[in-house]
Amino acid sequence: MSKKIERAVHGPGWAEVILGAVLSAVLGVVLGAALLILKPIVVVKELPKEPVAGAVYYVEGSRDTAKAKQALAKRKAFAQGQSVTVTEDEINSLAAPAAAAPATPPPPKKGEKAAPKAEEKAAPAAAAAAGGMLATGAPNFRIRDGAMQIAVPVTINVLDLGHKVTVQARGGFVKKGAGFVFEPGTLYVGSCPFQRLPFVGDLVRKQFLSAQAVPEDIATSWSKLASVTIEGGALKLAMP
Repeated sequence: MSKKIERAVHGPGWAEVILGAVLSAVLGVVLGAALLILKPIVVVKELPKEPVAGAVYYVEGSRDTAKAKQALAKRKAFAQGQSVTVTEDEINSLAAPAAAAPATPPPPKKGEKAAPKAEEKAAPAAAAAAGGMLATGAPNFRIRDGAMQIAVPVTINVLDLGHKVTVQARGGFVKKGAGFVFEPGTLYVGSCPFQRLPFVGDLVRKQFLSAQAVPEDIATSWSKLASVTIEGGALKLAMP
């Protein structure tokens, strides 16, 4: 009797049934995660006393420049090996990308075309930079209740459509190897709780949180830290 006849008479084998069940479960998890990632989060100024079930909230850290006047001085002191205590306003001030002033092109000479504006020149470069599947923005920091929140805006480019989601993690710092690393207790991509997926959560953390560019002098001083603690609304970086 051929295999086709045996299959028709006895039905699929156990291996095929198990494989089908596993593939169905994996597909369900992937689709469920995708829907949660694209589900909008709720942006609020303060967390509600009675959260709505199933809602994921996001509170942006303060960016008050008036409260960050000592940011550059503290950065310089830290790079020189001194202990510093920084607030979320100061951290966000230092993490914000520097805004370059647009250059004004000289007036065109008679018979010549006007030179393109700076923003017109930058447009193709920005489009090329965002041409990948994932494009990340500047991180935002918030310190509350003995924990730090790090949020990174991410644009997912699929089928020429840009889906904007927020990756947000909340946790503290632990010493691993020769230095201190941020270890999130919660990690959300959009509304999807990735902290429940250990291996995938680590990949997300490395991709979006740990991949941010750090100046060489700051990285060197960071590797020499004796302790990293969160006290009140500030991050305390203590040197030996």
